[in-house]
This record gives sequence, C-alpha cells and structure tokens, in this order.
Amino acid sequence: MNRSPVAPRRALVAALLLALPGASFAQAPAAPKPAQPASQGAQPAPAPDGNVLQPATREAQALPSLAPLVESVKTAVVNVDVQARGGGGMEGMEGNPFFDRFFGGGRGGPREPIRQGAGSGFIIDPKGIILTNNHVVEDAVSITIRLDDGRTFAGDVVGRDPLTDVALVKVKEKVENLPTVKLGDSDALRVGDWVVAIGNPFGLASSVSLGIVSARAREIGASAYDEFLQTDAAINPGNSGGPLFNMKGEVVGINTAIVGGGTGIGFAVPSNLVKALLPQLEKEGAVTRAWLGVGIQDLTRDLAGALKLPVTEGAIITQVNPGSPAAKGGLKADDVVTAIDGRPVTSSSELTRTVALKRPGSTSTLTVFREGKKQDVKVTLGTRPDLEGVASKRPSATDEQESSRRVGVSLQNLDARTAQQAGFTERQGALITDVVPGSPADRAQLEPGMLVVEANRKPVNSADELARVIRSAKSGTTLLLRVAGPGGNRNLRALRVP
Repeated sequence: MNRSPVAPRRALVAALLLALPGASFAQAPAAPKPAQPASQGAQPAPAPDGNVLQPATREAQALPSLAPLVESVKTAVVNVDVQARGGGGMEGMEGNPFFDRFFGGGRGGPREPIRQGAGSGFIIDPKGIILTNNHVVEDAVSITIRLDDGRTFAGDVVGRDPLTDVALVKVKEKVENLPTVKLGDSDALRVGDWVVAIGNPFGLASSVSLGIVSARAREIGASAYDEFLQTDAAINPGNSGGPLFNMKGEVVGINTAIVGGGTGIGFAVPSNLVKALLPQLEKEGAVTRAWLGVGIQDLTRDLAGALKLPVTEGAIITQVNPGSPAAKGGLKADDVVTAIDGRPVTSSSELTRTVALKRPGSTSTLTVFREGKKQDVKVTLGTRPDLEGVASKRPSATDEQESSRRVGVSLQNLDARTAQQAGFTERQGALITDVVPGSPADRAQLEPGMLVVEANRKPVNSADELARVIRSAKSGTTLLLRVAGPGGNRNLRALRVP
C-alpha cells in the first residue's frame, strides 16, 4: 500500500508555523509511540477496529492555531456596503489582466446606473475612522459600515487617492471606543513571511485566510505609483479594502487587486505608503504630490556600459520639460539619478514614488552622474498637475441637487407638461426621479414619481429648495415630508437623515 503524502505535509506546516517569531501557539502533547518490530521501519498503527490506519506519532501532533491572533483583530474589520453612481474603479484598467478588482455586487437602475456592492475596511481610530479602497467608495451615494458585532453606521468619505487606491471613511454618528488595529511596518516584511487576510469575500463576513508574502514592490500597471505587496493568501470579490496582517496583528497592507484568472495571486497597498498619505487625506481630503517634470527610464547594464558609468542601477532622465522644476534646477537629458536626499534610487519607478511623497515647494538634493562624473543637484520641487482630473471630481458644496444624494434620492423640478401627464393637481414641488435601493429614502418608502410638496410643514417649490433642506439637516434628525401622488392624494413620509 502506498504511503499517504498528507501526513508529512502536516508535519512540515506544523514545523514552519511553530518557528514563527513572536507567535504564541498551543500544542497538544505527543501521542505515545506505537510499538514496532525491530526488523521494520516506523509503520502506521492500526486503528482499534483494525481497518483504518492512524497517522504516525509525530504527524498526529495537533497543528498550531492562529485563533488568538484572529480573535484579537477581527472586531476592527468591517463590511463597507455601498450604493454608487456609475461604474467606479480606476480609469483605463478594465483590460489589465493584472488588475481585476474584487469589489462584490453590481446592479443598474432604470434611469442612471447604480453600482451596489460590499467591500471591506478596518478601523484605525476609536472614533470611527476607517481605511478602505478608493474603488470601493468612489462615486458613493450612500455608505453603510457594518461591524463584526452587528452594529451598522452610515459613513462619509473623508478623503481618497485614486492613484494608490486608498480611501478614508468616517462614521457619521458620534461614537467612542470602537475596536481598532494599527498600521505596521511593511518595509520589515520579507518574501516568505506569513500574513493573514481578513475580509468579506462574497458577503461572507469575517472570513480569514493564511498565506505568505510572495513578492514586494510589484508594478502591475495600475498607476505610476505601484508598489504592491503580492500574497498568496486567499482573497476574493468582497475583500477589497480589507486588511493584510503580519503575525503581530499589525496591518501591513490593504487588499486591493487580484490577477484575472489566477489563483493565489493577490496584491495589497503597503502600510508604509498608506501612513505617508494619511495626514493629507485627513486634512485635505486628497493627496497633493511633488513633481520634477521629467521623462525617465530604467538604467540597465547595457546602458550603463554605453554611458561609461560605474553604476548599473538608477533612473535616466530622457526629457526635461521646459519651465519645469527640473529645468529650473539645472537637470539635463541623459543625467542618471542614483539617489535623492541620500536615499538610493534603483529604478525610474522608485524615483517617481520617492518624489511623489515629498512636499511640494521643498528642496531635494539629487545625486546624478553626468557624462560619467558624479555630482549633486539641488531642485525645488513643484506640484504635480492634476492629470487624472481628481480635483474636478471632488464634491461641490454649492451643488444643491448633488446634496440630495445624501439620502439616496434624485430630484427634478415639476414642469407643467409632467404635471399634466402625471395627473398632478399641484404645479410646484420636487419630483422624485430615482431612489437608491437600501438608502434612507428607500427606507422612508419614497418612490420615483412622488412629488414632495412640503418639508417640515413648509412648502417646497423646487428640487433645489428640497436639496437645501436635506443638506442643512443635522445627522440623526428626521424630516417630515408631505408627498403628493397623481389625482391629488397626499401622504406623510419620515425621512431620517444619516
């Protein structure tokens, strides 16, 4: 009879896990070693019934458990349920096989596409500050945060950065003492280190998977600032925005993307990059990056030989934009950058990422080789242009109609033709044209085709007027709306404002 390979594999996994630094696992005592004939090697002991073989003593030892680690952090992992306008996600990535987003759900409405789905996130502040992915909350009409203990809260986007796919969400209600996790040091990770992913794949809350760091600083064509951790921990649709933990229970990445058609190939935004972005996301709601204004490419061994350089790693400046910070600082085409402010630069992408995290207006020293000679060049960094139009997508405080989406309802003015066709006796009001499923408006039993004629017993004459009332309402208050239907029927609706 052939020996089963399962038992040796279990022994190997047990040995690896028990060797993890800083991990504390309980191990069951070894079972007594069965007696064997002196002339034979170790053989499986027969079961009491004499038919089913039992594993040998060493393989029978209990495997260690990650339960203590998981129990200490999982309460800070949340579901992020979203209704959003349009398709969401990062522009231009639809055909990239290395960038299949795993945001669950999706359903369109009759008038304007409504994207619905369930992503993940994690709490980093006890007052309800949550990190997740930008593609989860982009164009959100309403956000619902669901905790591991079953509590739910409405959420607002505080800040987002599409170029790194990071977003910050805050619970609208005043809360205290929510469970939190902290960001760890992603630079300390080594390929082969164990990591744990927790999220809500396919809506299955608090799902846990174990894997290793497969690679670091992966570039997958998502943006110029790719620096992903690659892991084989199982991640699936709905894991977007969820945390990737090290064995200390610290978040070392935000799970973001998977390889299309691949298995065990997922990507996470490293925690150190997230920490660098957090101050701007919290204060300004967006990320402003520094800029040199150059075209660059990697330095290869062949190019280093052709340029007669003593180094083989760096970034070659191929173009200097007129009037750019680089031009003003004296950088030239064919200069090879090998360091910035003393930090080594090994590739063009590393130079791009390093400059982007600098403060616009600050001065940096670039170590360059020019015509084979090493020298330092000081450059005052500029502000990167908004090439992706992110700033234009920020919500406008003066857009009254957009503010009505706070409760998941779209409005328009009632014109004479619509009033006549629908049979309204009224000639003024805010006509409801769309209601987002699951939104506060939906829960208030508002429906497309209803005409809002009063809000808190005051007449409503237009869509903008009702939008102003909704925008100015305090969170947690309830608006008393009087709605009219065709034929003159009037009813009251209680709309709770998140």
